[in-house]
Amino acid sequence: MAYPTPTFIASSRPSPHVLLLSLARPPVNAFSEAFWRELGDTFKAAGRDDDVRVVVLASDVEKGFTAGLDLMSANGEIGAYGRVDPARSALAMRPHITDFQDAISQISHCRVPVITAVHGLCLGLGLDIISAADVRVCSSDAKFSIREVVVGLAADIGSLQRVPKVVGNDSLARELALTGRFFDAREAEKMGLVSRIVTGSRIEVLSDALGMAEEIAKLSPIAVIGTKHLLDHARDHTIQESLDYTSLWNSVMLQSQDFPATVASFATKKKVVFESLGAKPQKRGQSKL
Repeated sequence: MAYPTPTFIASSRPSPHVLLLSLARPPVNAFSEAFWRELGDTFKAAGRDDDVRVVVLASDVEKGFTAGLDLMSANGEIGAYGRVDPARSALAMRPHITDFQDAISQISHCRVPVITAVHGLCLGLGLDIISAADVRVCSSDAKFSIREVVVGLAADIGSLQRVPKVVGNDSLARELALTGRFFDAREAEKMGLVSRIVTGSRIEVLSDALGMAEEIAKLSPIAVIGTKHLLDHARDHTIQESLDYTSLWNSVMLQSQDFPATVASFATKKKVVFESLGAKPQKRGQSKL
C-alpha cells in the first residue's frame, strides 16, 4: 500500500494489524495546507491497507495534540484567492474549503476504527479531527476549545456538524462553539466527547489507546469493520432504515469464515488467527468448494 512520503506524520506498527500515526510538526502541530493534505492522504491509504485493522492517531509533540490551524499560513492561502469580484473569489475559494473538509473526513471514511489519543492542547481543527474518529481518549492534562469563532470565522471543517452528534447536547455544543471557551478533560468526559481520562500525559494516554487497539485487532476484522459501518449508518438514518440495511449487510457478511471459526474457538479454547482482509483471486474454473 502506497502511503504519502512522511513529512509531518510519523507512522509505526506497534503490534500486529495496528497502525500508529503520530502528528509531528513542532512546536504545537499547527496545520498548514501541506499538513492537512498529508493527513487526508495517509488515512485514505490506511483505509485501503489490508494489513491494518485499527488506527491510533496521536501526537509526538509534548505540548499537545494540536493547536489547530497555522493561522499565518492560512491567512496567506486565503489572501491568494482575493479578487475584485467577490463572486469569482468565492468560486475560487470554495474548492479549497471542500478539499480541506474531505481531507479530515477521510478519518471518518476510514473503513477500520480510528482511536485518538489526546494530550495537552486540542484546539480548533483538533476538534474537527477527533470528532471524526470512532473513539477518543484523553490525558488528564488535556484542554479543548472550538476556537474558530475567537479568531474571526465559523468552524467549517466538521466540528459544527460532528460535535453536536457526538455529545448529544445541542445547547452545550452551541455554547462551546459560540464562546470558543476552553474546557478540560473532566468536562470533555462528562459531555461524552471522550470515553475516559487517563492520568498522566502523552505517554500514558498513548499506551492506553494502543492497548485498546491491540484488543480490537485480535477480533474478526470482518466483524469490526461491519460494526463500525453499521454504527455510522445508524447515526445517519432512522432505526428501521438501519435495521433493513443491517439485514442486507449481514446476509453477506455472516457467510465469512470468521463467524464459524470464532464459534468453534469457544469449544476448542484455541485462539483464532483471522485471515487478511485482502481478497485472494481465484484461478479461472477454480472452486472454493
